Amino acid sequence: MAKSYSDAYKAAGVDVTAGYESVELMKKDVARTKIPGVLGGIGGFGGLFAPDLSGYEKPVFISGTDGVGTKLKLAFLLDKHDTIGIDCVAMCVNDVICAGAKPLFFLDYIACGRNNPEKIASIVKGVADGCVESGCALVGGETAEHPGMMPEEEYDLAGFTVGLVDEKKILKTDAAKAGDVMIGLASSGVHSNGFSLVRKVFDIEKPGVIDMYSEQLGRPLGETLLTPTQLYVRPILHLLEKVNVKSIAHVTGGGFYENLPRAFGKDLNVHIKKGSWDILPIFSLIQKVGNIDEHDMFNTYNMGIGMAVIVDPSDAKRTIESLKADGIKASVIGTMEEGGHEVVID
Repeated sequence: MAKSYSDAYKAAGVDVTAGYESVELMKKDVARTKIPGVLGGIGGFGGLFAPDLSGYEKPVFISGTDGVGTKLKLAFLLDKHDTIGIDCVAMCVNDVICAGAKPLFFLDYIACGRNNPEKIASIVKGVADGCVESGCALVGGETAEHPGMMPEEEYDLAGFTVGLVDEKKILKTDAAKAGDVMIGLASSGVHSNGFSLVRKVFDIEKPGVIDMYSEQLGRPLGETLLTPTQLYVRPILHLLEKVNVKSIAHVTGGGFYENLPRAFGKDLNVHIKKGSWDILPIFSLIQKVGNIDEHDMFNTYNMGIGMAVIVDPSDAKRTIESLKADGIKASVIGTMEEGGHEVVID
């Protein structure tokens, strides 16, 4: 039987043997993500998953997809690729958890200028780390060489997840009411949004900038910016078992003004109280160096709050304690009021 190899294709810029090597290198990391329901392994034409639907009256699948955006430029500049996959997973699973759904499985897609097997395996390691932390399985993916489409050393990364929830437990925006409180869950940093502005503010590709030590940050700028997005799946799933959570918002691109209203009805406002949580030093530095208006900061970044949940005031203490037990710092950051679907920050 002839081996799969093409001199002509390699001369055109695509080395199929490098793809095979990548798969072999990533197998051990993919295996770490295996959970009940996974059928078979990677290498087939599709990822197989048999969900356990026992206990569900009307199971509903919820899907989500996202990428990492221009944060990838930081990974290129630092030549560090083993955490960017966590960002990819987080951007997807943190979305589906907002509906109250448990992520079941994940697939990734990597487009690269040239397939470097060790680099691809490093990226997938990060994806696997994110999946393990979120309790979902990495059931497949795709790595595509695109010679001539992008520089050889660069790549793009995107992902897709499917979660499961009982229809009666789907969180809805009409559950929140005036008098409820909004509890903010601390972010780990900039997460994966607003990096086009970050790169402009710091002129990040200028030699030496990425490695510059910042007294304000307590570590190099690049290291701070590349901090992976916080994964909120396990803490939120545990919280849902203990507290009647009304609604959840994942604070991503668009910051407070775009994302928080997605968690409540058009007849409500949320009144956010500044000083009720810690705005991380990186945001203060971005604002100062870039001379950015405060409104623009809150309309671009998470400002230290990566996710927000709405609960009855009587559940606030239990909510904060539950999140703390899972390693997430949280505090009451606002109150729901009658209004016209706005975010008021003062």
